[in-house]
Amino acid sequence: MKNFKDMVAEDNLGVFLNDEEFADRRTVRYDGETYRDIPVVLTKVMQSKTPFGVATTGERIEGIHRISAVAHMALTDLRGNIPEQKRYIEISDGLSMGEPWFVKYRIAVSDVEMGMVRLELEAFDE
Repeated sequence: MKNFKDMVAEDNLGVFLNDEEFADRRTVRYDGETYRDIPVVLTKVMQSKTPFGVATTGERIEGIHRISAVAHMALTDLRGNIPEQKRYIEISDGLSMGEPWFVKYRIAVSDVEMGMVRLELEAFDE
């Protein structure tokens, strides 16, 4: 008989990380490893509307904005490699000239529960 955690883990893979439902197939690069074409749910939760940072002159840097995002992926797809807080991870976000385009994120929070990796991410964009 399956316990509750086993049922949730199956639902995570079968529904939440199903690329026909919520997830998109993406390539992830972390700690010198590349994880190709794995299901990832990536939600960009906020993009600052005001410029980020301060130039040496004391003025705001125009055109640079902070992006916050949350990523979910299966621990098994990362071959058990748990991304660590304050490190960097790159996640593909479309194609550029036929090749994957990667966004480099800083990992603000890393959590694993019932086989699901949850990352709170930060990046900068123009």
